[in-house]
Amino acid sequence: MSRSAPLVFDGHNDTLLDLLNARSGDRSFLEASARGHLDLPRALAAGFGGGFFAMFTPNEDDLDLRETDDGYEVPHPPTVRTDYAAEVSEELLALLSSLEADADGAIRVVRTAAELRDCFREGTLVALPHLEGAEAVRPDLSNLTELYDAGIRSIGLVWSRENAFGYGVPFRYPSSPDVGPGLTDAGRALVGACNDLGIVVDCAHLNERGFWDVAECSDDPLVVTHTAAHALCPSSRNLTDEQLDAVAESGGVVGITFGVSDLRPDGEFDDDVPLSTLVDHVEYVADRLGVDHVAFGSDFDGTTIPDTLGDVRGVPDLFEELRTRGFDDDELDRIAHRNWFRVLDETLAV
Repeated sequence: MSRSAPLVFDGHNDTLLDLLNARSGDRSFLEASARGHLDLPRALAAGFGGGFFAMFTPNEDDLDLRETDDGYEVPHPPTVRTDYAAEVSEELLALLSSLEADADGAIRVVRTAAELRDCFREGTLVALPHLEGAEAVRPDLSNLTELYDAGIRSIGLVWSRENAFGYGVPFRYPSSPDVGPGLTDAGRALVGACNDLGIVVDCAHLNERGFWDVAECSDDPLVVTHTAAHALCPSSRNLTDEQLDAVAESGGVVGITFGVSDLRPDGEFDDDVPLSTLVDHVEYVADRLGVDHVAFGSDFDGTTIPDTLGDVRGVPDLFEELRTRGFDDDELDRIAHRNWFRVLDETLAV
């Protein structure tokens, strides 16, 4: 590893779903592999201390990506049924529990910020269970406490589709995130219930009107686990300057994605991307908001990342690139994990 790279707590990965998929049946998280972006041996080698492990329910049909005159768009996929999403989420959570049981103490699923800090001190890989899209939550919230008791500590209200709680911003370039209506009454109720229980409310994939609704009704710092700066890449998935400002004003944090189509100024899916392009987004947010409000949200195993990173083992090189931009060791430590820790201290129940 390059010099003194700090341990990373990451805002988002889709590794559990990739492990579950039939095409990844020969991949084990506990053994080093050339498949995917993340496993335990590679994480330990790279100084990757853990992060939000997503429970995502995919649509049963593939997405329909269509070229436009100046970019691309993906029509909204159908809404996912609650019972189906609950079944998939339960299966992914069980998979995470089995990884913890089989790892002989090397992995721990955490429920509190104190447990998270203990794991970092001990060198144990930490997994914080996250629902990417709230489809597994019943619209009347009658199973939310059950999900909390099962370990869920972070919920993204939507993925890039509509559900009972809000409107997910469609994948589109170039595009404003101001597409579609705001939160439903059920969505506002879910935000309040998450605040009461101590569950992170994640605004990733949420459209702009929904974002402002969360800003209005949530008592917790605003969190966007994996996104980038719209000013540098005008993708619908990225945050405008006004949204970034609101995150900082709330004391929240923005996890910068490693997904190339949200980093490249041209919005292309080509992985031929220098680390400097990713660092441009980190620097932009840090310069605008202050370094206390920027972190990482890689989207490992869920998207195409720069070939200059390759997989989690490229993260130390990312820190070296940040050093060339003038970030000092204390600032890198905050970006790597301390900013996430601060927000989780304020959000999760003790």
